[in-house]
Amino acid sequence: MKIISYNVNGIRAALKKDFIGWLKIANPDVICLQEIKAMKEQLDLSVFEDAGYVYNYWFSAQKKGYSGVAILSKIKPNHVEYGTGIASMDFEGRNIRADFDGVSVMSMYLPSGSNAARLAHKFEYMDLFLQYVNTLKKELPNLVVLGDYNICHEAIDIHNPKMKGVSGFLPEERAWMTDFVNNGFIDSFRYLNPEKQQYSWWSYRANSRANNKGWRLDYAMATAPLQEKIKRAVILQDAVHSDHCPILIELAV
Repeated sequence: MKIISYNVNGIRAALKKDFIGWLKIANPDVICLQEIKAMKEQLDLSVFEDAGYVYNYWFSAQKKGYSGVAILSKIKPNHVEYGTGIASMDFEGRNIRADFDGVSVMSMYLPSGSNAARLAHKFEYMDLFLQYVNTLKKELPNLVVLGDYNICHEAIDIHNPKMKGVSGFLPEERAWMTDFVNNGFIDSFRYLNPEKQQYSWWSYRANSRANNKGWRLDYAMATAPLQEKIKRAVILQDAVHSDHCPILIELAV
């Protein structure tokens, strides 16, 4: 199963940049989207269906034009779970999960910490999510949590590891990522590429992408029982529909 995760920074904007043409070439079995910034009723779903993604599921934020996640699939899932059931996490549309034979796939969009209030919300979300996912993986041991974590885990994941006091590379955020991994998750990209320095997000400012001054914020975290089934994990830097680029994991399931 080939799974892609992509923070599209607005699905309607991405569609105007030939997102569908790219999707047909990339041809994943399942694609997880984050930051869709749209309600389902604002979209022409036929464009996704015509591309082969007949099964498409959307979980939008209550606030229009903000956040939101989706899963598009060529394979019919056995079950789709919208949100986590935790109100403080779900009102911004940050989690959706599809359960297939052999694997469950979650699209997650972890909050950014752009100011003090949002950083407090981010830490609350992180704590609640870790509790939630630790319980969930007992029920669904073959789980992949893909998406924009808004955190660089290690120095290798950021172009300037000397940055201090910036959300996304705070010691507390990095420690949470370590806890996440230590709770039975595998960072698939780092597992197969232990020394590769690649990024998945670049600021729109200061020509950051052209100069490759980026951050690795997007992850495909797989539970330990899937370790031997991880066949490929890559960052697809050539896709330019967003300030992020997609990531891919291929599983032998």
